[in-house]
Formats: sequence, C-alpha cells, structure tokens
Amino acid sequence: MRTPQIVGLAAALIALSACSESPRESAENVEANAEARAENIEDAAEAAPSEAAEANLENQADLVRNLGDESADAVRNGSGAETNASE
Repeated sequence: MRTPQIVGLAAALIALSACSESPRESAENVEANAEARAENIEDAAEAAPSEAAEANLENQADLVRNLGDESADAVRNGSGAETNASE
C-alpha cells in the first residue's frame, strides 16, 4: 500500500465517521476500522516473500494504526466542526 492510498484510507475513515452517530461512537468505529485494516496488512506481512517486504508491510500497518488514531482523535475533538464567527 502506498502513502497516497493510506492518506485516502484516513480520509475515508473520517468521512465514515460523519454519519449520524455520536462523535464517540464514530471515533470508536474509525479506530476499529483502522485496526482491522492494520491486522490485514500484518497478515500479509507474515506471508511476505522477503524480510524487507515484511518490514515494509509492518511499517504500513503501523502507519494505518496511527492515522486511525489521529482520525479518531479529530472526530472526538470535533475537528473542523467550528465556524469562524469573527467576520
């Protein structure tokens, strides 16, 4: 998985979190989705043909988890929900 795909995943996770659920529920869903994706990547790492490929996939799994955590934190904190009323 390349970095643009991972960034796209993060954007998709944030978009999914915008549903009619509470921010807490949405954040938990974002984290769960990221964790499931990371576990799938780690499973692929176990079957990698070389140690270098395995390490690359493990790094990608870590990145997916980190992006999921950051996205969940943004949902919890209402990132982007504020409006600028000082005009």
